[in-house]
Amino acid sequence: MDKLELLKQLAQVSPSDAPVLLSLAKAYKEDMQYNQALQTLTSALPFAEPEMASVILKEINIISTQCLGTEKEADIPEDNTPEDDTSEDDNTHDIHDNGTIRLISKNNTLDFNSHKKTAPQTIDFSQVGGLTELKNIISMKIIKPFKEPELFQKFMKKTGGGLLLYGPPGCGKTFIAKATAGQCRAHFKAVKITDILDPYLGRSEQNIADLFSTARAKKPCILFFDEIDAIGYNRSKTSSDSIRTVVDTLLSEIEGIDTNTDKLLIIGATNMPWDIDPALRRPGRFDKAIFVYPPDLEARKIIFKLKIEGRPVGQLNYDQLALETNFYSGADIEHVVEQASETVLNRIFETGNEDLKITQDVLMETIKSTKPSTLEWLRTISTYIRYANQTGLYDDVERYLALNKGV
Repeated sequence: MDKLELLKQLAQVSPSDAPVLLSLAKAYKEDMQYNQALQTLTSALPFAEPEMASVILKEINIISTQCLGTEKEADIPEDNTPEDDTSEDDNTHDIHDNGTIRLISKNNTLDFNSHKKTAPQTIDFSQVGGLTELKNIISMKIIKPFKEPELFQKFMKKTGGGLLLYGPPGCGKTFIAKATAGQCRAHFKAVKITDILDPYLGRSEQNIADLFSTARAKKPCILFFDEIDAIGYNRSKTSSDSIRTVVDTLLSEIEGIDTNTDKLLIIGATNMPWDIDPALRRPGRFDKAIFVYPPDLEARKIIFKLKIEGRPVGQLNYDQLALETNFYSGADIEHVVEQASETVLNRIFETGNEDLKITQDVLMETIKSTKPSTLEWLRTISTYIRYANQTGLYDDVERYLALNKGV
Protein backbone atom coordinates (compact mmCIF):
# COMPACT_ATOMS: atom_id res chain seq x y z
CA MET A 1 0.00 0.00 0.00
CA ASP A 2 1.45 3.37 -1.01
CA LYS A 3 1.69 6.42 1.23
CA LEU A 4 -1.34 8.20 -0.26
CA GLU A 5 -3.68 5.24 0.20
CA LEU A 6 -2.48 4.71 3.77
CA LEU A 7 -3.13 8.35 4.64
CA LYS A 8 -6.58 8.16 3.03
CA GLN A 9 -7.45 5.25 5.31
CA LEU A 10 -6.10 7.07 8.36
CA ALA A 11 -8.18 10.14 7.45
CA GLN A 12 -11.30 7.98 7.17
CA VAL A 13 -10.67 6.54 10.62
CA SER A 14 -9.81 9.96 12.13
CA PRO A 15 -11.67 12.59 10.06
CA SER A 16 -11.06 15.28 12.71
CA ASP A 17 -7.31 14.69 13.12
CA ALA A 18 -5.73 17.87 11.71
CA PRO A 19 -2.12 16.51 11.49
CA VAL A 20 -3.32 13.45 9.55
CA LEU A 21 -5.35 15.62 7.18
CA LEU A 22 -2.34 17.92 6.70
CA SER A 23 -0.15 14.94 5.81
CA LEU A 24 -2.82 13.68 3.40
CA ALA A 25 -2.97 17.10 1.74
CA LYS A 26 0.81 17.11 1.27
CA ALA A 27 0.60 13.63 -0.26
CA TYR A 28 -2.09 14.89 -2.67
CA LYS A 29 0.20 17.80 -3.54
CA GLU A 30 3.09 15.43 -4.30
CA ASP A 31 0.72 13.48 -6.54
CA MET A 32 -0.29 16.77 -8.26
CA GLN A 33 -3.91 16.40 -7.10
CA TYR A 34 -4.10 20.05 -6.11
CA ASN A 35 -7.85 20.39 -5.76
CA GLN A 36 -8.00 17.39 -3.42
CA ALA A 37 -5.13 18.88 -1.43
CA LEU A 38 -6.95 22.20 -0.99
CA GLN A 39 -10.21 20.49 -0.02
CA THR A 40 -8.39 18.36 2.56
CA LEU A 41 -6.65 21.41 4.04
CA THR A 42 -9.98 23.24 4.24
CA SER A 43 -11.59 20.32 6.10
CA ALA A 44 -8.62 20.24 8.51
CA LEU A 45 -8.87 23.92 9.54
CA PRO A 46 -11.86 23.59 11.94
CA PHE A 47 -10.03 20.89 13.94
CA ALA A 48 -6.62 22.60 14.08
CA GLU A 49 -5.07 24.39 17.03
CA PRO A 50 -4.00 28.01 16.35
CA GLU A 51 -0.39 27.06 15.47
CA MET A 52 -1.52 24.20 13.26
CA ALA A 53 -4.10 26.49 11.60
CA SER A 54 -1.29 28.88 10.64
CA VAL A 55 0.66 25.99 9.11
CA ILE A 56 -2.40 24.86 7.15
CA LEU A 57 -3.06 28.37 5.82
CA LYS A 58 0.58 28.66 4.70
CA GLU A 59 0.27 25.29 2.95
CA ILE A 60 -2.86 26.52 1.14
CA ASN A 61 -0.88 29.51 -0.10
CA ILE A 62 2.05 27.30 -1.14
CA ILE A 63 -0.16 24.91 -3.10
CA SER A 64 -2.01 27.77 -4.79
CA THR A 65 1.29 29.42 -5.74
CA GLN A 66 2.71 26.15 -7.08
CA CYS A 67 -0.40 25.65 -9.19
CA LEU A 68 -0.14 29.11 -10.66
CA GLY A 69 3.57 28.76 -11.30
CA THR A 70 3.46 25.39 -13.04
CA GLU A 71 0.40 25.88 -15.23
CA LYS A 72 1.47 27.45 -18.52
CA GLU A 73 -1.78 27.34 -20.42
CA ALA A 74 -5.17 28.49 -19.27
CA ASP A 75 -8.46 27.08 -20.44
CA ILE A 76 -10.86 30.04 -20.66
CA PRO A 77 -14.53 28.96 -20.53
CA GLU A 78 -16.58 30.80 -23.10
CA ASP A 79 -19.52 31.53 -20.81
CA ASN A 80 -17.37 33.32 -18.22
CA THR A 81 -15.00 35.30 -20.49
CA PRO A 82 -15.60 39.03 -20.97
CA GLU A 83 -15.31 39.92 -24.63
CA ASP A 84 -13.64 43.28 -23.99
CA ASP A 85 -11.10 42.29 -21.29
CA THR A 86 -8.22 39.87 -21.68
CA SER A 87 -5.86 41.44 -19.15
CA GLU A 88 -4.14 38.88 -16.94
CA ASP A 89 -4.11 41.33 -14.01
CA ASP A 90 -7.92 41.33 -13.85
CA ASN A 91 -8.25 37.58 -13.51
CA THR A 92 -8.16 35.04 -10.73
CA HIS A 93 -7.57 31.31 -10.97
CA ASP A 94 -9.70 28.31 -10.23
CA ILE A 95 -8.57 24.70 -9.96
CA HIS A 96 -10.19 21.82 -11.80
CA ASP A 97 -10.73 18.44 -10.16
CA ASN A 98 -7.91 17.04 -12.28
CA GLY A 99 -5.44 19.58 -10.90
CA THR A 100 -5.26 21.93 -13.87
CA ILE A 101 -5.78 25.67 -13.59
CA ARG A 102 -8.70 27.49 -15.15
CA LEU A 103 -8.51 31.24 -15.74
CA ILE A 104 -11.73 33.02 -14.84
CA SER A 105 -12.62 36.67 -15.02
CA LYS A 106 -12.55 38.05 -11.50
CA ASN A 107 -15.85 39.78 -12.08
CA ASN A 108 -17.49 36.46 -12.87
CA THR A 109 -15.96 34.06 -10.36
CA LEU A 110 -18.89 34.68 -8.05
CA ASP A 111 -21.54 34.49 -10.76
CA PHE A 112 -24.72 33.10 -9.19
CA ASN A 113 -25.94 31.92 -12.60
CA SER A 114 -23.06 29.45 -12.97
CA HIS A 115 -24.30 25.90 -12.48
CA LYS A 116 -20.98 24.96 -10.88
CA LYS A 117 -21.21 27.69 -8.26
CA THR A 118 -24.91 27.74 -7.36
CA ALA A 119 -26.79 25.20 -5.28
CA PRO A 120 -30.03 23.88 -6.79
CA GLN A 121 -33.17 25.66 -5.58
CA THR A 122 -35.18 22.46 -5.09
CA ILE A 123 -34.83 21.90 -1.33
CA ASP A 124 -37.36 23.17 1.21
CA PHE A 125 -38.62 22.26 4.68
CA SER A 126 -40.78 19.45 3.31
CA GLN A 127 -37.54 17.51 2.85
CA VAL A 128 -36.32 18.16 6.42
CA GLY A 129 -37.57 15.31 8.59
CA GLY A 130 -38.76 16.17 12.11
CA LEU A 131 -37.04 19.10 13.89
CA THR A 132 -40.40 20.90 14.11
CA GLU A 133 -39.26 23.28 16.84
CA LEU A 134 -36.14 24.25 14.91
CA LYS A 135 -38.13 24.87 11.72
CA ASN A 136 -40.59 27.05 13.63
CA ILE A 137 -37.74 29.17 15.01
CA ILE A 138 -36.20 29.62 11.54
CA SER A 139 -39.62 30.38 10.08
CA MET A 140 -40.21 33.19 12.56
CA LYS A 141 -36.71 34.66 12.43
CA ILE A 142 -36.00 34.31 8.70
CA ILE A 143 -38.72 33.03 6.39
CA LYS A 144 -41.68 35.16 7.51
CA PRO A 145 -39.67 38.43 7.41
CA PHE A 146 -38.63 37.51 3.85
CA LYS A 147 -42.19 36.71 2.75
CA GLU A 148 -44.03 39.48 4.61
CA PRO A 149 -41.58 42.41 4.77
CA GLU A 150 -44.33 45.06 5.02
CA LEU A 151 -45.67 43.61 8.27
CA PHE A 152 -42.22 43.44 9.83
CA GLN A 153 -41.34 46.93 8.62
CA LYS A 154 -44.45 48.17 10.42
CA PHE A 155 -42.78 47.07 13.66
CA MET A 156 -39.39 48.32 12.41
CA LYS A 157 -38.03 44.78 12.22
CA LYS A 158 -35.23 44.06 9.73
CA THR A 159 -35.70 41.53 6.93
CA GLY A 160 -32.20 40.21 6.63
CA GLY A 161 -28.94 40.38 8.55
CA GLY A 162 -26.83 37.60 9.96
CA LEU A 163 -27.70 34.19 11.40
CA LEU A 164 -25.38 31.65 13.00
CA LEU A 165 -26.22 27.93 12.90
CA TYR A 166 -24.14 25.92 15.34
CA GLY A 167 -24.23 22.38 16.63
CA PRO A 168 -22.55 18.96 16.44
CA PRO A 169 -21.10 17.86 13.08
CA GLY A 170 -23.33 15.80 10.83
CA CYS A 171 -26.65 17.21 12.08
CA GLY A 172 -27.63 18.92 8.82
CA LYS A 173 -26.70 22.59 9.23
CA THR A 174 -25.84 22.92 5.53
CA PHE A 175 -29.01 21.11 4.46
CA ILE A 176 -31.16 23.32 6.72
CA ALA A 177 -29.53 26.44 5.24
CA LYS A 178 -30.39 25.24 1.71
CA ALA A 179 -33.94 24.38 2.79
CA THR A 180 -34.28 27.86 4.29
CA ALA A 181 -33.26 29.40 0.96
CA GLY A 182 -35.82 27.19 -0.78
CA GLN A 183 -38.56 28.29 1.62
CA CYS A 184 -37.65 31.94 1.03
CA ARG A 185 -37.39 31.37 -2.74
CA ALA A 186 -34.09 33.18 -2.61
CA HIS A 187 -30.81 32.82 -4.46
CA PHE A 188 -28.43 30.61 -2.49
CA LYS A 189 -24.65 30.91 -2.58
CA ALA A 190 -22.52 28.50 -0.55
CA VAL A 191 -19.17 30.10 0.23
CA LYS A 192 -16.09 27.97 0.89
CA ILE A 193 -12.74 29.11 2.23
CA THR A 194 -11.23 28.40 -1.20
CA ASP A 195 -13.63 30.97 -2.70
CA ILE A 196 -12.08 33.64 -0.50
CA LEU A 197 -8.43 32.91 0.29
CA ASP A 198 -5.92 33.93 -2.36
CA PRO A 199 -2.10 33.89 -2.19
CA TYR A 200 -1.81 37.40 -3.64
CA LEU A 201 -1.85 40.36 -1.27
CA GLY A 202 -5.26 41.98 -1.03
CA ARG A 203 -7.04 39.48 -3.28
CA SER A 204 -8.75 37.64 -0.40
CA GLU A 205 -10.24 40.89 0.84
CA GLN A 206 -11.30 41.77 -2.71
CA ASN A 207 -12.96 38.37 -3.09
CA ILE A 208 -15.09 39.10 -0.02
CA ALA A 209 -16.06 42.51 -1.37
CA ASP A 210 -16.99 40.99 -4.77
CA LEU A 211 -19.02 38.29 -3.04
CA PHE A 212 -21.16 40.76 -1.12
CA SER A 213 -21.49 43.06 -4.12
CA THR A 214 -22.83 40.18 -6.23
CA ALA A 215 -25.17 39.08 -3.43
CA ARG A 216 -26.67 42.57 -3.16
CA ALA A 217 -27.31 42.54 -6.91
CA LYS A 218 -29.10 39.17 -6.65
CA LYS A 219 -31.56 39.95 -3.84
CA PRO A 220 -33.41 38.14 -2.41
CA CYS A 221 -30.25 36.24 -1.61
CA ILE A 222 -28.82 34.01 1.09
CA LEU A 223 -25.05 33.80 1.54
CA PHE A 224 -24.05 30.63 3.36
CA PHE A 225 -20.60 30.49 4.98
CA ASP A 226 -19.95 26.85 5.85
CA GLU A 227 -17.40 26.40 8.65
CA ILE A 228 -17.48 30.15 9.32
CA ASP A 229 -14.88 29.64 12.07
CA ALA A 230 -12.29 28.91 9.35
CA ILE A 231 -12.89 32.34 7.80
CA GLY A 232 -13.96 34.32 10.87
CA TYR A 233 -11.45 32.76 13.25
CA ASN A 234 -10.94 34.50 16.59
CA ARG A 235 -8.22 37.07 15.97
CA SER A 236 -6.92 36.76 19.52
CA LYS A 237 -6.10 33.09 18.87
CA THR A 238 -4.13 33.51 15.65
CA SER A 239 -0.82 35.10 14.75
CA SER A 240 -1.59 35.14 11.02
CA ASP A 241 -1.81 38.69 9.66
CA SER A 242 -3.61 37.45 6.55
CA ILE A 243 -6.44 35.92 8.59
CA ARG A 244 -6.72 39.11 10.63
CA THR A 245 -7.25 41.26 7.54
CA VAL A 246 -9.74 38.77 6.10
CA VAL A 247 -11.76 38.86 9.34
CA ASP A 248 -11.56 42.67 9.38
CA THR A 249 -12.92 42.84 5.82
CA LEU A 250 -15.70 40.36 6.58
CA LEU A 251 -16.70 42.40 9.63
CA SER A 252 -16.81 45.64 7.66
CA GLU A 253 -18.85 44.08 4.84
CA ILE A 254 -21.46 42.64 7.22
CA GLU A 255 -21.58 45.86 9.24
CA GLY A 256 -21.68 47.88 6.03
CA ILE A 257 -24.92 46.17 4.97
CA ASP A 258 -26.50 46.65 8.39
CA THR A 259 -28.66 49.49 7.06
CA ASN A 260 -29.27 47.70 3.76
CA THR A 261 -30.21 44.16 4.77
CA ASP A 262 -33.52 44.05 2.94
CA LYS A 263 -33.81 40.65 1.28
CA LEU A 264 -30.16 39.79 2.06
CA LEU A 265 -29.34 37.18 4.69
CA ILE A 266 -25.93 35.91 5.75
CA ILE A 267 -25.93 32.45 7.35
CA GLY A 268 -22.85 31.03 9.01
CA ALA A 269 -22.53 27.42 10.15
CA THR A 270 -19.98 26.06 12.58
CA ASN A 271 -19.22 23.09 14.79
CA MET A 272 -17.07 25.27 17.04
CA PRO A 273 -18.86 28.54 17.92
CA TRP A 274 -16.27 29.18 20.64
CA ASP A 275 -13.62 29.76 17.94
CA ILE A 276 -15.54 32.49 16.11
CA ASP A 277 -14.30 36.05 16.56
CA PRO A 278 -16.53 37.72 19.19
CA ALA A 279 -16.95 40.78 16.95
CA LEU A 280 -18.84 38.61 14.45
CA ARG A 281 -21.44 37.68 17.07
CA ARG A 282 -22.39 41.17 18.20
CA PRO A 283 -25.74 42.79 17.22
CA GLY A 284 -25.80 43.92 13.61
CA ARG A 285 -23.67 41.01 12.40
CA PHE A 286 -24.38 37.38 13.34
CA ASP A 287 -26.78 38.56 16.02
CA LYS A 288 -29.12 35.56 15.84
CA ALA A 289 -27.76 32.14 16.86
CA ILE A 290 -29.71 28.91 16.40
CA PHE A 291 -28.65 25.61 17.94
CA VAL A 292 -29.07 22.77 15.43
CA TYR A 293 -29.53 19.86 17.81
CA PRO A 294 -29.16 16.15 16.96
CA PRO A 295 -32.18 14.68 15.13
CA ASP A 296 -35.17 13.98 17.36
CA LEU A 297 -37.09 10.70 17.40
CA GLU A 298 -39.27 11.50 14.38
CA ALA A 299 -36.33 12.85 12.41
CA ARG A 300 -34.23 9.73 13.09
CA LYS A 301 -37.07 7.53 11.85
CA ILE A 302 -37.29 9.52 8.61
CA ILE A 303 -33.50 9.51 8.14
CA PHE A 304 -33.40 5.71 8.49
CA LYS A 305 -36.10 5.39 5.82
CA LEU A 306 -34.26 7.73 3.46
CA LYS A 307 -30.88 6.05 3.92
CA ILE A 308 -32.25 2.51 3.57
CA GLU A 309 -34.45 3.32 0.58
CA GLY A 310 -33.45 1.37 -2.52
CA ARG A 311 -31.47 -1.31 -0.67
CA PRO A 312 -32.60 -4.95 -0.29
CA VAL A 313 -34.23 -5.03 3.17
CA GLY A 314 -36.45 -7.32 5.21
CA GLN A 315 -39.22 -6.30 7.58
CA LEU A 316 -37.95 -3.32 9.61
CA ASN A 317 -39.24 -1.63 12.75
CA TYR A 318 -38.26 2.00 12.22
CA ASP A 319 -39.69 3.06 15.58
CA GLN A 320 -37.32 0.72 17.39
CA LEU A 321 -34.36 1.84 15.28
CA ALA A 322 -35.10 5.46 16.15
CA LEU A 323 -35.46 4.66 19.86
CA GLU A 324 -32.10 2.88 19.95
CA THR A 325 -30.21 5.76 18.27
CA ASN A 326 -30.71 8.63 20.71
CA PHE A 327 -28.16 11.45 20.13
CA TYR A 328 -27.17 9.96 16.75
CA SER A 329 -26.58 12.55 14.05
CA GLY A 330 -27.79 12.10 10.48
CA ALA A 331 -24.23 11.17 9.50
CA ASP A 332 -24.12 8.59 12.31
CA ILE A 333 -27.33 6.97 11.05
CA GLU A 334 -25.95 6.88 7.52
CA HIS A 335 -22.82 5.20 8.90
CA VAL A 336 -24.98 2.57 10.66
CA VAL A 337 -26.80 1.77 7.40
CA GLU A 338 -23.50 1.60 5.48
CA GLN A 339 -21.97 -0.74 8.08
CA ALA A 340 -25.06 -2.96 8.03
CA SER A 341 -24.90 -3.13 4.22
CA GLU A 342 -21.24 -4.10 4.42
CA THR A 343 -22.05 -6.84 6.95
CA VAL A 344 -24.68 -8.32 4.64
CA LEU A 345 -22.32 -8.15 1.65
CA ASN A 346 -19.64 -10.02 3.59
CA ARG A 347 -22.15 -12.74 4.46
CA ILE A 348 -23.15 -12.98 0.79
CA PHE A 349 -19.51 -13.49 -0.22
CA GLU A 350 -19.07 -16.10 2.51
CA THR A 351 -22.22 -18.10 1.74
CA GLY A 352 -22.76 -17.35 -1.94
CA ASN A 353 -26.42 -16.58 -1.16
CA GLU A 354 -27.29 -13.33 -2.98
CA ASP A 355 -30.82 -13.28 -1.55
CA LEU A 356 -29.66 -12.07 1.85
CA LYS A 357 -31.11 -8.71 2.93
CA ILE A 358 -30.57 -6.05 5.56
CA THR A 359 -32.66 -7.17 8.52
CA GLN A 360 -33.69 -5.65 11.83
CA ASP A 361 -31.22 -7.89 13.67
CA VAL A 362 -28.30 -6.76 11.49
CA LEU A 363 -29.14 -3.10 12.05
CA MET A 364 -29.54 -3.59 15.81
CA GLU A 365 -26.18 -5.38 16.01
CA THR A 366 -24.57 -2.52 14.12
CA ILE A 367 -26.15 0.08 16.42
CA LYS A 368 -24.80 -1.74 19.48
CA SER A 369 -21.29 -1.62 18.02
CA THR A 370 -21.38 2.14 17.36
CA LYS A 371 -21.66 5.31 19.45
CA PRO A 372 -23.14 8.70 18.58
CA SER A 373 -20.47 11.19 17.50
CA THR A 374 -22.44 14.09 18.99
CA LEU A 375 -21.67 13.13 22.61
CA GLU A 376 -18.11 14.44 22.49
CA TRP A 377 -19.33 17.79 21.14
CA LEU A 378 -22.09 18.04 23.75
CA ARG A 379 -19.66 17.29 26.57
CA THR A 380 -17.21 19.88 25.22
CA ILE A 381 -19.80 22.62 24.98
CA SER A 382 -21.09 21.84 28.47
CA THR A 383 -17.74 23.17 29.74
CA TYR A 384 -18.26 26.42 27.82
CA ILE A 385 -21.79 26.65 29.22
CA ARG A 386 -20.40 26.38 32.75
CA TYR A 387 -17.55 28.86 32.38
CA ALA A 388 -18.06 31.01 29.26
CA ASN A 389 -21.76 31.64 28.68
CA GLN A 390 -21.96 35.20 29.95
CA THR A 391 -23.62 36.38 26.71
CA GLY A 392 -26.22 33.59 26.76
CA LEU A 393 -25.08 32.22 23.39
CA TYR A 394 -25.37 28.63 24.59
CA ASP A 395 -28.69 28.94 26.46
CA ASP A 396 -30.46 26.74 23.88
CA VAL A 397 -27.83 24.02 24.36
CA GLU A 398 -28.23 24.29 28.13
CA ARG A 399 -31.97 23.72 27.82
CA TYR A 400 -31.36 20.77 25.48
CA LEU A 401 -28.93 19.19 27.95
CA ALA A 402 -31.38 19.73 30.81
CA LEU A 403 -34.01 17.78 28.86
CA ASN A 404 -31.54 15.05 27.91
CA LYS A 405 -29.81 13.98 31.08
CA GLY A 406 -28.36 10.97 29.27
CA VAL A 407 -25.48 13.10 27.95
